[in-house]
Amino acid sequence: MHQPSSEPPHGGHLVARTLREHGVEQLFTLCGGHISPILVAARALGMRVVDCRDERSAVFAADAAARLSGNLGVAAVTAGPGVTNTVTAVKNAQMAESPLLLLGGATGTLLEGRGALQDIDQISILRPITKWAVAVRLRADIEPVLREAIARAREGVPGPVFVQLPVDLLYPERLVVEQYLRESGTQRATDLPSRLLGLGLRAWLARQFHQPHVPEPWELRRAVRPPRPQAASEEQLERAARLLRGARRPVLLLGHQALVLQRTPEALAEAVRRLGMPTWLAGMSRGLLGPSDSLQFRHRRREALREADVVLVAGFPFDFRLGYGRSISSRATVIAVNLDRGALHRNRRPQLAVQAHPADFLHALSARFDPPAERWAEWFETLRRREAEREAQIARMAAEPAEGGINPIRLCQRIEAAMGPKATIVADGGDFVATAAYVLRPRGPLRWLDPGVFGTLGVGGGFAVGASVLRPGEEVWLLWGDGSSAFSLAEIDTCVRHGLAPIAVVGNDACWAQIAREQVPMLGDEVGTMLRRTAYERVGEGYGAAGLRLERTEQIDEVLGEALELSRAGRPVVVNAHIGRTDFRKGSISM
Repeated sequence: MHQPSSEPPHGGHLVARTLREHGVEQLFTLCGGHISPILVAARALGMRVVDCRDERSAVFAADAAARLSGNLGVAAVTAGPGVTNTVTAVKNAQMAESPLLLLGGATGTLLEGRGALQDIDQISILRPITKWAVAVRLRADIEPVLREAIARAREGVPGPVFVQLPVDLLYPERLVVEQYLRESGTQRATDLPSRLLGLGLRAWLARQFHQPHVPEPWELRRAVRPPRPQAASEEQLERAARLLRGARRPVLLLGHQALVLQRTPEALAEAVRRLGMPTWLAGMSRGLLGPSDSLQFRHRRREALREADVVLVAGFPFDFRLGYGRSISSRATVIAVNLDRGALHRNRRPQLAVQAHPADFLHALSARFDPPAERWAEWFETLRRREAEREAQIARMAAEPAEGGINPIRLCQRIEAAMGPKATIVADGGDFVATAAYVLRPRGPLRWLDPGVFGTLGVGGGFAVGASVLRPGEEVWLLWGDGSSAFSLAEIDTCVRHGLAPIAVVGNDACWAQIAREQVPMLGDEVGTMLRRTAYERVGEGYGAAGLRLERTEQIDEVLGEALELSRAGRPVVVNAHIGRTDFRKGSISM
């Protein structure tokens, strides 16, 4: 649909123009009549519009784009089920603190609440899982509301926002007026009641399109009192430096939040290196120091936290992953840095609590601190010995046969060897992916994508789409469990249509192994946990990808090599890897 130059910009154009003004270059979507003007205008303004096969995947892709770009991720979905399909993905973005804008179509303003197609109360559904959920009421409100939504998504603790856009505010005024008059039967009315109805409709629509924007209370508040950036005080920085100078067994634990909205993560990596502390990386911070930095440790974290005397927890809440704070010795001095004031004190009260972006805090701290290398030498030696012991144990277990297929540890070792220096890893699964986390070494900052604290299965297809769009021509490895793969295998079709070429490796053990590990020993029944050795490579072929089957250990390098060649030629690949069962993660639980 081409808009005549004499007409003012339609609402879809205003949306796309605002996004471009804020540096948004990609829009992820699943098409629908309610949002068509946004998609058409976005492409006309030079944005890349990537249409996925599921609304959840569109939001997951936007989430990945936000994480990897340090900017806003944007998804647009149609009304009703289009919006409700996104709920899990939006909640995942909220818990991962991803700055995300979800645009939702809606029924026309005049028909709201009258039983129109897909007309539901979308705001009530999205409000509890977003930082802000708002419905636009006038065309003049589109740009100011979007600017406010974008600001809210990024400030404070970043997170998702939802903007509802009625369909009649997005299309050109001329078309909307014609449609309303035609549907109401008043276009050529001669009787008085119909003519009066037509005049009423025209008056209503004139208001929707031409009434000027009236500043809302939130605009006035922002103008009078702009939000202050959260930052550590000089006193807090000096106290933290003093505590670290006196430490003999320090630990730095860096969480997901430290990498949120970071466009130059390499600068953060240098700050961590200047601090010189033994460092464990979690979530999106994995890979910050590259694959093999001498400060980074990957194993036996719990043991180190029990023995540490000073623990700096940066961007990591005291949740189940830290035993609700009890994994850290009660005798340790804890410094906690987090954008979320509530997270600073939930479950464990630190001796020093700093509400600030962890990256900003670490930059400032590193500028006033020189690590006492001699005092920490013995501690480093102890940690490195333990690290080597665990690596040797993993190597021994990788050499053992696995029941019913390839040893998954061995497979992950060969993937590690095959990955290039700019590979990005997408993790979506339970047991297989958790095994991979012990073996794979992300190549650099923002080269690892997992769902985050919500533990959502089904992120893989959308994350791989987002990563491939953001990093054209670079390797994207998608590690799927066979159970989780079914949530988003259809996005292989998206990859084919848009020229994206990730390598998806399905760890196929015909089982929801993460659940079976606890359910069978505890309850003595495998009910609900068993799958089939489905031919996932043929599913990939059906969507237009290359499908490869991997059944024997001696095939691993050949198959992975072929997958790399196909990917470099621009074709997505699905590798169906028949893995067996090991005791590597025996005793792990998923609750």
